[in-house]
Amino acid sequence: MDPQIKPLAGNLSLARLIDAALEEDIGHGDITTDSLITPDATGYGKIVAKQDLVIAGLSIALMVFTRLDPAVILKSDFKDGQFVTNGATILTVEGTMAGLLTAERTALNFLQRLSGIATKTRALVNQLKNSETTLVDTRKTTPGLRVLEKYAVRMGGAGNHRMGLYDGVLIKDNHIAACGGIKNAVAAARLGVSHLVKIEVEVSDFNQLRQALEAEADIIMLDNMGPEKINKAVALVDGRAKIEVSGNITADNIAQVAKSGVDLISVGALTHSAVAVDLSMKIETAS
Repeated sequence: MDPQIKPLAGNLSLARLIDAALEEDIGHGDITTDSLITPDATGYGKIVAKQDLVIAGLSIALMVFTRLDPAVILKSDFKDGQFVTNGATILTVEGTMAGLLTAERTALNFLQRLSGIATKTRALVNQLKNSETTLVDTRKTTPGLRVLEKYAVRMGGAGNHRMGLYDGVLIKDNHIAACGGIKNAVAAARLGVSHLVKIEVEVSDFNQLRQALEAEADIIMLDNMGPEKINKAVALVDGRAKIEVSGNITADNIAQVAKSGVDLISVGALTHSAVAVDLSMKIETAS
């Protein structure tokens, strides 16, 4: 398992997250399975792709099944980050029939959500193949699932922006307003953080861009600027800071934006608008 998906923000462990997801679904008991299935019954299940996709979350699915049946056996010919074609068996799982039936939806929910993010991310990454621009995500994630969703972004081939408020300085419009200007905000940030921490400033016009350059910001985020303004901004910055572009980036225009020579393109839609992929699980009784 990727070491970065083990700890979760607020000291919430991955195991506790999975327990919460299972408790949400099971409540005081799976009354359907408990009524139909004997405790000693065993079975075999396979999760099948019903579309082309990039897989992410295999380890999470294993943890879900294991929480209900510690002896469960999960096998897969794939690894997270691999492309999977429609109709392929992503994984097989053997164990108690009750465990398989009760864990099915929660395991699929994680797999479908994370694979949806990885699939959407890969589609945009493919648009940047001939570019040196890096695609990154944002903090626009599902509450409680950020570490997993950002992991899925990496499996799709993109990078992560800051994980939270604790690991990067990003001075946005409201910070600028609260501090009385970009110069004041950058100066205060430099006093407040280590020299090892880079300072990024979000700008929405060329006046703010010039102020950010004068304040010697390390990274400048161009917020919701069109192609012509982005090209002009790149020329104005002239290598004095890294440039990130954010806002209204789509599969139709991301390659054009990258051609301007920007260093980073951040896309909130990688996580906040990714559509879950279509997967199904078929269960058979043990022969």
